[in-house]
Amino acid sequence: MPRLFTALEIPRDATLSLSLLRGGLPGARWIDVENYHLTLRFIGDIEGHIADEIVSEFDRIERQQFTLSLSGVGAFGSKKPHSIYAGVAPSPELNALQAEIERICQRLGVPVDPRKFVPHVTLARLKNPRDGDVAHYLSSRGNFATQPFAVSRFVLMSSRDSVGGGPYIIEEAWPLSRPSSFQMRAASAFEDESTMR
Repeated sequence: MPRLFTALEIPRDATLSLSLLRGGLPGARWIDVENYHLTLRFIGDIEGHIADEIVSEFDRIERQQFTLSLSGVGAFGSKKPHSIYAGVAPSPELNALQAEIERICQRLGVPVDPRKFVPHVTLARLKNPRDGDVAHYLSSRGNFATQPFAVSRFVLMSSRDSVGGGPYIIEEAWPLSRPSSFQMRAASAFEDESTMR
């Protein structure tokens, strides 16, 4: 049974920006560019009937498209860094979508992920890096940011046990709806009003 997780795909322009962060860190094993993604919820190895229930519940999610941008780089594992990642600019819409997916998974008895949700795109895995090398890499790329990009769907991905993860396969995809022109006008009017205050 493959490992399952929900994710957002990274569009080509942002992927290109991320690929420019590769290199310059001894001992790093860089993630293949085609495997970049933003994990929303790790689900793991589950029985087929539970996977079917999850898919059925995700069919009912109704959320609108939103924009996202990647910002900054960091390392997981404060005392002994084990991976390098690109961060994500704060997004209430992203957090709301992730929280809804989390609620569904918990309701269906999927084991809780003990890690706090920190939106990111993994760039490299590290094996016994020198602290100075990691600090230098991060400080020299701290101003990294992408242009905002549209998030128009979320996906259910699978991965097989392999070195460094991947290849990842999209098993299912759920589109996010476009805001209606009325909602867009209302949002625009609200922004105009708040800037006049």
